[in-house]
Amino acid sequence: MYMVCQKCRQQLPLPPHSKLFRCACGNMIPLGNSERSLPIQEHGRFSSKMRRFRDKFRKNSSRENSRSPSPSVSPRLSLIFTKPAPSGKRALLCGVTYKKEKFRLRGTLHDVHSMSDLLVRKFNFTNDSILILAGIKFNFLICLSKKYILNETISAEEEAFKPPTRRNILQAFKWLMEDLKSGDSLVFYFSGHGLRQPDFCEDELDGFDETICPLDFRTNGMISDNDINDILVKPLLPGVTLHAIVDACHSGTVLDLPWVYKENRWVDNRPPSGANKGTRGGMVFGFSACRDNQLAADTSAFSAEKTMMGAMTYTFIKAIWEIPDITYQGLLDNMHKAIENVNEARCPLLKIFQRKIDQEPVLSSSEKFNTDIRFKL
Repeated sequence: MYMVCQKCRQQLPLPPHSKLFRCACGNMIPLGNSERSLPIQEHGRFSSKMRRFRDKFRKNSSRENSRSPSPSVSPRLSLIFTKPAPSGKRALLCGVTYKKEKFRLRGTLHDVHSMSDLLVRKFNFTNDSILILAGIKFNFLICLSKKYILNETISAEEEAFKPPTRRNILQAFKWLMEDLKSGDSLVFYFSGHGLRQPDFCEDELDGFDETICPLDFRTNGMISDNDINDILVKPLLPGVTLHAIVDACHSGTVLDLPWVYKENRWVDNRPPSGANKGTRGGMVFGFSACRDNQLAADTSAFSAEKTMMGAMTYTFIKAIWEIPDITYQGLLDNMHKAIENVNEARCPLLKIFQRKIDQEPVLSSSEKFNTDIRFKL
């Protein structure tokens, strides 16, 4: 039997028991069940490296295609925004680290874990009712026992949560507000950076809009208090409750709520323009890390292990765990007291090197209410 080389057109005898045959002109001719369907010219070492790379790529691809997704992470993949939001209790938790940036925050992942743990174990939220935007996979079994996040740096293929980009946060807002019914209890939590920008709508008493900073805020912009109010506050129906906890700088009135609690009394925060910043009958409670003109601390001052965390988040959660039937007034007072205690505990000789936590947690609301009622979610 003979074969013909497609390059030099030379007639050659067919060798037995072989899948490839090299012609005198250098062309490789496939025989029998070879993977190649056409004659391909190859040259020495480079072609061998390419073949090894190809075989390795094919092997890895087939392995990934045969791997079935884990049911434990599927609710937090990209399809989460297409699935109906659960009725009753639901929560959106955002933790932004701004990794690889000079302004990176090291405590936000710990904050998100701690808040999720509080909602599940204290207030009976289910895992399916909590949407987390963090871009990081948590090992919850380890976290619950050791109280900190492990394996912060992981590959993109292992991520279980969507990153807290501007687009994803706005989509998550819609998920949180979908199909609201009387009796629903909503929670929005944000741990990250906050900024201020000039107000051009004349709806701010201090002349500035407060903002939260998504992961990509430098390229796609911030989310202003006007946006948050329009999406999370105004649509609330009677019987629906929203608790917003924002651990960020300049977050005092980041929800633009009409009433702010200062010095044990309610202060009118309605805009000079007369714009309506209230709800359609629902109730909003806002806890902010600091006043609009203050900075919020990302600190290890509260941890003996020097674990970084948000000062507001830590004091908020600690007070709830320690006092089972705590009131809104008691929660606010305990947060203030905890920060004062840490500042007073600084070593006198090292105060010049230890930054004082200069922030006052703020309570705001869509309506005036008795702060001595029990806090519940």
